[in-house]
Amino acid sequence: MFPRPLTPLAAPNGAEPLGRALRRAPLGRARAGLGGPPLLLPSMLMFAVIVASSGLLLMIERGILAEMKPLPLHPPGREGTAWRGKAPKPGGLSLRAGDADLQVRQDVRNRTLRAVCGQPGMPRDPWDLPVGQRRTLLRHILVLAGVLDSVDVRLKMDHRSDLVFLADLRPEEIRYRLQHYFKFLFVREPLERLLSAYRNKFGEIREYQQRYGAEIVRRYRAGAGPSPAGDDVTFPEFLRYLVDEDPERMNEHWMPVYHLCQPCAVHYDFVGSYERLEADANQVLEWVRAPPHVRFPARQAWYRPASPESLHYHLCSAPRALLQDVLPKYILDFSLFAYPLPNVTKEACQQ
Repeated sequence: MFPRPLTPLAAPNGAEPLGRALRRAPLGRARAGLGGPPLLLPSMLMFAVIVASSGLLLMIERGILAEMKPLPLHPPGREGTAWRGKAPKPGGLSLRAGDADLQVRQDVRNRTLRAVCGQPGMPRDPWDLPVGQRRTLLRHILVLAGVLDSVDVRLKMDHRSDLVFLADLRPEEIRYRLQHYFKFLFVREPLERLLSAYRNKFGEIREYQQRYGAEIVRRYRAGAGPSPAGDDVTFPEFLRYLVDEDPERMNEHWMPVYHLCQPCAVHYDFVGSYERLEADANQVLEWVRAPPHVRFPARQAWYRPASPESLHYHLCSAPRALLQDVLPKYILDFSLFAYPLPNVTKEACQQ
């Protein structure tokens, strides 16, 4: 699902692991060892949405990092939630001084989301969604509850079988977490995300070459044999495939973020960007009062992400009519998250 290890705070296609994960313990209490005393982070539960090549949603219980009771697995009555007043509230979050660009971007995103999601007929929570869309959303919200002893960058953790997803919980447990957890989403420029997924899945991963690449070649390449290898899919062929696919049935690595993360049905407290991943991630860690030693890790030296220059080259090499057919499928990702549409005019492509 991710070309690089998935961890509590990361982004696909090259984002790296965050800090240390806690050992599993009853009621979310982390212990240093068998029978040992609790660590600094009692009842630390994190939620992440595996959002393919764009980023992920991380939901962190408000205030769990500072002097509070363990969080029960099952939602308690209203009388048990008074202590959450110590935690940062969405309306009270403040950005670092001097970061005017981020403040403007967040304001634009928040206003756009409110305007779009406030329209009649838009979902207000996951249970307003059709069954298929709700299943997709809940299956991509990962419950990080101390399963891992470490999130070392050398480990591959995105497909571990012992991780728990929000879809594994009962409806009342899901509602409780959606109501009481700090929720944030990381997004990426939509077409750069597609290029990153294309390069990784069809250039490196045999499973994707066989499952998707071979079918793409059969559909869109004249003279393709009955059993192509699928390891030489071109970017225009990939775009043609996306044009013909139903967005709600796409693989999560190229499904529009709007369909994957449902920003109207889930009320995110913060929307971060892959383009400033480290700064936004560390900003979130400050908001949730993470210990100073828990920081977003540096990118591995060998990783070469899809760059704006590489994206410009691939877009200018693709037929313009094909791009005009692809863009409408991702138009909500562009508009909701304040990304400009690409300039692929003849003049721009000649530069």
